[in-house]
Amino acid sequence: MKLKIVLAQLNFLVGDIEGNAQRIIDEAKSQAGKADVVVFPELAITGYPPEDLLLRDHFIQRVELAVANIISRVRGIHLVVGYPRRREGKLYNVAGVWYDGDILAEYEKHKLPNYSVFDEKRYFSPGREAVTFELQGVRIGLSVCEDIWEVEPAAMSRAAGAQLLLNINASPFHIGKAPEREELVQNRARENMLPIIYVNLVGGQDELVFDGGSFVVDGQGRVIERLDFFAETAACIDLCIENGTGNPSNSITPLMPEEQRVYQALVTGVRDYVLKNGFNGAIIGLSGGVDSALTLAIAADALGPDQVEVVMMPSRYTADMSNQDAIAEAELLGVEHRTISIEPAFNAFLEMLADEFAGRAVDVTEENIQARCRGIILMAISNKKGRILLTTGNKSEMSVGYATLYGDMAGGFAPIKDVPKTLVYSLCHYRNSLSQVIPQRVLERAPSAELAPDQKDSDSLPEYAVLDEILERYVEQDQSVTEIAAAGFDEATVMRVIDLVDRNEYKRRQAPPGIKITRRAYGRDRRYPLTWSKRNR
Repeated sequence: MKLKIVLAQLNFLVGDIEGNAQRIIDEAKSQAGKADVVVFPELAITGYPPEDLLLRDHFIQRVELAVANIISRVRGIHLVVGYPRRREGKLYNVAGVWYDGDILAEYEKHKLPNYSVFDEKRYFSPGREAVTFELQGVRIGLSVCEDIWEVEPAAMSRAAGAQLLLNINASPFHIGKAPEREELVQNRARENMLPIIYVNLVGGQDELVFDGGSFVVDGQGRVIERLDFFAETAACIDLCIENGTGNPSNSITPLMPEEQRVYQALVTGVRDYVLKNGFNGAIIGLSGGVDSALTLAIAADALGPDQVEVVMMPSRYTADMSNQDAIAEAELLGVEHRTISIEPAFNAFLEMLADEFAGRAVDVTEENIQARCRGIILMAISNKKGRILLTTGNKSEMSVGYATLYGDMAGGFAPIKDVPKTLVYSLCHYRNSLSQVIPQRVLERAPSAELAPDQKDSDSLPEYAVLDEILERYVEQDQSVTEIAAAGFDEATVMRVIDLVDRNEYKRRQAPPGIKITRRAYGRDRRYPLTWSKRNR
């Protein structure tokens, strides 16, 4: 038996219930007469994650109206759609099956993730039963996202007679996620000798990026079809349900190299955050350093050069090469650029504060004033022109507080806040492999904030190769000082880095949102108190 199944890997907007419903209707009507069923991602009607919108009665009522609207308007094709369903005072994360005005089945998600960025137990009750439906003589089982990560739900579907399993997802990107999820689904398929269709959401939503990459695995655990990553697509596959096997496509989309996946995640996250929130472009402070260079390349690729503006803001400590390299990159990318010196503002602040500072040595205070002068300039342009200000700080800096509140941290979105400094360089090299947009000198010179004479980042921090590995062990792997030192790191350096991380939680709480690309990002992914005893870390 052969089924024509459309994998509708689409980008839905959270809260746009009526708009999302119309997209489902349009896609379904375009496939009617060509395919047997269209499969949409998890919570397609609401977008994912809807968070506390789910607690509003009116929100759920709008979902109910949208479900009724879709069912009444689509004929001649089966739909599998994700949405929240309220039943007997409880809310469930549901995969519904509809055909010609009828609800044929509703599967309630069993496994509710409550770790990392997920908080589903706050909103949903778990389902308990396996649910199947019949299509063209084939018994098809249903599951939702997290269900496929555990053994029981797939086994229950198989026991209920399923010959094929549909798994709808809103699975966010992080480094290493795509091969990890494919391996896991392959294992489920082999365990149950059951083909599995994995349909994933695509697009950016606040700090999360959904990478698509939907795929099909046959009953032997072979990937026989894979859709593009980071792109909306609706692909119709012909699946032969004979002994649970299939033939790999001759044109199967390969897994992207990791750096390409990360870069595309950043581009997708910036594009969707800016456009979905209605900004008419972006503004960036371009310093001539590597972080702002990468941020600019991402923004230009995400929005188009005509939607990006950069401002160079030199001070008495800015090297000529920094100005030259910043202008060179702006011209290579074709973005609008201008120079506004912060010297008049900096001098004005020093004069205003002269009595307060009398008798006190120059220190980091004066450095922070420079950064805040730049923040005021950039935010003023952002306000006046309606363009979002993108900050340029990376994860290494944000970890240890190497950033200025209300200065370089000022802005609306932080594209690379979860990108370690060493990965910043790798991504720059990757972007230059496509076309040379970041001057080579930017990649070769020593990093510097240029807020004091002859300043280098290494004056205040360990070398980034060392710092980033310590941070990964402490932040992402929860290793202790003893464990990190036992791996070969100087214990005093480890203690110093960890102390900086813990003491600067208050800064990170005030930072703009940014794109999650590591297994454990700051914010909703890693939640530490501001005030706590830091003994015995």
